Amino acid sequence: MSDLSKVYQNDCDLDLIKIRIDTEWGAVPISVIDMDDNKIFILDRHHSKSEKRTPPHMIEHRANIYAVMSCKPDVILSVNSVGSMREDFPPGEIGISGDIIDLTQVPWTFFDDDANHSDRTVIFDEKAVSYCEKALNRQDSVVIKELTVAQCIGPQFESPSEIDALNILGADVVGMTLGPEQRLISEFDIPHVALACSSNWAAGRTPGNRDAEINHHEVDSMASKLQRQVIDCIDSLIVNF
Repeated sequence: MSDLSKVYQNDCDLDLIKIRIDTEWGAVPISVIDMDDNKIFILDRHHSKSEKRTPPHMIEHRANIYAVMSCKPDVILSVNSVGSMREDFPPGEIGISGDIIDLTQVPWTFFDDDANHSDRTVIFDEKAVSYCEKALNRQDSVVIKELTVAQCIGPQFESPSEIDALNILGADVVGMTLGPEQRLISEFDIPHVALACSSNWAAGRTPGNRDAEINHHEVDSMASKLQRQVIDCIDSLIVNF
């Protein structure tokens, strides 16, 4: 999804402005698309100072989320590539996240000096979820929502036994980025919704071939094919939120 801003710009023939927001954790580049009464701020979480892509375990999520909050958004849409553990959620489908299992024990907070315990009982905004669901339903596909996302650190993909254990705990899909983002967003009063883009079968879950390997480049390619549906969700949020 790294070139989502360019796709949006080209499809809609809108001006794109690139800005940089400085934070105490580093500078964050953001693409801004101006739509008269609305602005879309698009952040590539894997941004870096070079042509390389920052791997998931090295992302400074505090910088990213602080920069997003500085834009004063009405709603935040996270787009996350995930590996699917469910036969009814194959690669190429988009679902909507409902909860997270994050057992990585990596603390992410903006409150290191003064205790602040944000509530995470309902972590995603119901209205935003419904608007995204309507947008995806228009594409004649069954939308799977309330997906439980297992947060793993990466950058390696998981083993089949790890996937089996996470599935027993209640996970439907596995990813490497949503957990930290949601924890930090929960410390602000901003509605949040997350799309789970099924980019591959989780390890050991490929139908008919438990030993099928996961190819990083194929995962990226599959994610790119889902951009049009993501844009439909953005449009729905703009119109309705």
